[in-house]
Amino acid sequence: MKLRRTRAGTVVERDGERRLLADHDWDELFRQDDVAAYLERRLAGAEAAPQGAAGAPLAPVVGQEIWAAGVTYYRSRDARMAESEQAGGGSFYDRVYTAERPELFHKGSARTTVAPGGTVRIRADSAWNVPEPELTLAIDRRGRIFGYTIGNDMSSRDIEGENPLYLPQAKIYDGSCALGPAILIRDTAPDPSTRIDLEIVRGGAAAFRGATTLAELKRTPQELAAFLYRHNTFPAGCLLMTGTGIVPPDGFTLQAGDRVAITIESIGTLTNPVGAFDTAGAAGS
Repeated sequence: MKLRRTRAGTVVERDGERRLLADHDWDELFRQDDVAAYLERRLAGAEAAPQGAAGAPLAPVVGQEIWAAGVTYYRSRDARMAESEQAGGGSFYDRVYTAERPELFHKGSARTTVAPGGTVRIRADSAWNVPEPELTLAIDRRGRIFGYTIGNDMSSRDIEGENPLYLPQAKIYDGSCALGPAILIRDTAPDPSTRIDLEIVRGGAAAFRGATTLAELKRTPQELAAFLYRHNTFPAGCLLMTGTGIVPPDGFTLQAGDRVAITIESIGTLTNPVGAFDTAGAAGS
């Protein structure tokens, strides 16, 4: 079962059928004790969604906080160590990769997040910007994972590398996150063999392609969710990005006009154009 949040309501896809929950409260979904049972009740009278009637897609977030985990893939560990070496922070990332406690940080909210097709942004005060494709967990108010979607954790690597204390500025700004296109509802995590693919298109041609699998993820989704919910309350639930295993080479940076496409088997493809800010910080092209 998949859920898509749209301007017309929540579209539920199951067994080749699409039904529309026109008056659905998105946050209520994350407050349920049993999300699957709740959806079954809501579907009992829901009408079929006409083809194309759902309208433009929206990001699957309303009142949820968005958090992210770092250094959960070996490739990410290497990249973070390299970018922070001159600032004296390289060893931090090596230690956190092997530590019991993961790196968790606030990524933003609905305000800083764009929908499928929306424009993600690169900072005007950064010269090294990359997308980070990540399996993202949909977690209910009690800390239980009930679904999975795709996240793009846009990152300014030079700002973070200059000083690890600059992480929030490298990670949280308008257009710094994209989510979608759907939440896959399931009781168990996708199989470790599940692929994550990244393609960055520039001028009509692929400027970068990369892939990994969930088998490379060092920590389990349940482990990450459990640490996040320690002494932390999320009344409207949470969305948690699980880290990236795909890092473009050091000489690569995103440019305005690029298109980022992230595909995770069984969930779909999240596609977003890239835009920039002007020097004053306003959204540009």
